[in-house]
Amino acid sequence: MNKHVGLLPAAREAGFAVLTNMPFEQARLFKVVEGQELPRFARDAGMISWADFILKWVVSNPDVTCVLPSTSDPRHAAENVEALRGPLPDPDMRQRMVSHMQTIPGFNEIGTMPWYPGKNYQGIIRRSQDSIRERI
Repeated sequence: MNKHVGLLPAAREAGFAVLTNMPFEQARLFKVVEGQELPRFARDAGMISWADFILKWVVSNPDVTCVLPSTSDPRHAAENVEALRGPLPDPDMRQRMVSHMQTIPGFNEIGTMPWYPGKNYQGIIRRSQDSIRERI
């Protein structure tokens, strides 16, 4: 195996399935696109929401086998199902989608944002967040 191959292509090459969990980055992607209009090129391609945009981008990666959006809200689950409708982005469209996201303020800082921005969970999520903050 070529040691310069990324993790996902290496998994494919080795015959491993790749499960992508929480592709919305614990709601941080939604915070970044909040108030942003879905780009015209995405609407022209049949995408109807930011959830559709993000999930289609993840699902269309040839190295991804399965995507688990992870929601407990039936409205969000119904919205996520929309990503199964219509064509998936080809490599050129996937690059266009990434390029667009990189123009949105805050996109490059998603990794430093708190999980589930604007929400205050007192359960296991909150304890996990606190534990991570203590280690930083």
